[in-house]
Amino acid sequence: MKYVIGIDLGTSAVKGLLVNQNGKVIQEVSKSYPLIQNAFGYSEQDPEIWVEQTIRMLAELIDVSEVDPEEIEGLSFSGQMHGLVLVDKQGRLLRNAILWNDTRTTEQCRSIDDRLGNRLVDWTKNIALEGFTLPKLLWVKENEPAVFERTAQFLLPKDYLRFRMTGVCNSEYSDAAGTLMLNVTEKRWSEEICDCFDIPVDICPPLVESDQWVGTLLPEIASRTGLQPSTKVFAGGADNACGAIGAGILSEGKALCSIGTSGIILSYEEKRNRDFRGKLHFFNHGQANAYYAMGVTLSAGYSLRWFKDTFAGEESFDELLKEADRVPIGANGLLFTPYLAGERTPHADATIRGSFIGIDTSHTRADFVRAVIEGITFSLNETIEILRKEGKSIPTIVSIGGGAKNSSWLQMQADIFDVTIVGLQNEQGPGMGAAMLAAVGCGWFGSLETCAERFVQPSVEFKPNPKNVDKYRELFAVYQRVYEQTKDLNQQLKAFRN
Repeated sequence: MKYVIGIDLGTSAVKGLLVNQNGKVIQEVSKSYPLIQNAFGYSEQDPEIWVEQTIRMLAELIDVSEVDPEEIEGLSFSGQMHGLVLVDKQGRLLRNAILWNDTRTTEQCRSIDDRLGNRLVDWTKNIALEGFTLPKLLWVKENEPAVFERTAQFLLPKDYLRFRMTGVCNSEYSDAAGTLMLNVTEKRWSEEICDCFDIPVDICPPLVESDQWVGTLLPEIASRTGLQPSTKVFAGGADNACGAIGAGILSEGKALCSIGTSGIILSYEEKRNRDFRGKLHFFNHGQANAYYAMGVTLSAGYSLRWFKDTFAGEESFDELLKEADRVPIGANGLLFTPYLAGERTPHADATIRGSFIGIDTSHTRADFVRAVIEGITFSLNETIEILRKEGKSIPTIVSIGGGAKNSSWLQMQADIFDVTIVGLQNEQGPGMGAAMLAAVGCGWFGSLETCAERFVQPSVEFKPNPKNVDKYRELFAVYQRVYEQTKDLNQQLKAFRN
């Protein structure tokens, strides 16, 4: 039997999946690492910790699985998007990575808007937001000019990890699309944008397809992990693109709901001239010559984790969700907006913060949990509403991540989204998508779609309940009013935040 490894470089941990030719996960190992948050709105990590924890993860994966390393043909990557890693001419790190959830770059976003206007969306298909890479690069240029002057290459997180494992420096289209520096439809770095901000275009890494073989492991990496130096390494993709691949979102009409730290609704798109004018993200897919539209809830699973850690530290997530099952739709008149770290879709607002609306003395912890889960799902529904208004038909949605691990939450998604929700037998998120890219790259399958026929299998299906759909539609209309009615209040409260 032959095997591949999918490596998912997340925000809080790196996860490895050892997958055989039938799509079965033989072993998985995860290694965590911390955030560095030295000031309000700052979020950084040391990229060398990614490398060290990945090496430890791979060594344990090989050891525990007892699979012969010679049978492992290849590996590929999924990674957190938008993060900025800077290296000098010798490939040495110049500073910590600035991550996707770092919000220090509001001024740089305004500068991008002022100088490029509508041309930004014409070229990149996206608007300037704090999470993207270009604003971070401009922040370094303005605030750390000595670092910028020494920069020979900028890399995205998984691309830096792959560089350290192979010695080969490149990026691929699905991750590059999240930088605000890629011409998405022409699949090239935008010289126009680089020239506008005096950024040398040669600091942008060479571009390849997601399933392209880019090299083999460096001897030191092979020795420390136990893998063969001849193990093939493939480019990989952005976490959301790989999540879509791993869920079989590979043809027109298919859509994905993924609830992790953040949450997304993602719709497969074939037409490169599709234009949402920045209302949704529009990125290159990990499948060649394909795209996807996506809306983002910044604090999806993070909202539930915050509530648990703050108010129910001794309880498990399963226990909390069981409490919420006993509460009726609407949480007895309690409503939550999950804007704990600002919001992305449909409100591109780094200042807005979350709210509980309607609290009274009758409410219990179970009501609050129910309200949090409903609020997360309402936020995701905002993206579905935009897609429908743009003429998109969404008959079914594949659900993965934390929101797919609880049947009541899956039924809630079906009722709020008013679609059939499908769960998967072997749901492994972006790591499975990375493994599938390696499997196709190794020649096991002629295409990702063919690979998905074997690797991706549905397990459960949840149909919308018409009575619940009507109740949630009424409550969703109330939810949509909260943003505008709390926006000014949050702007004033900003002065009191530490």
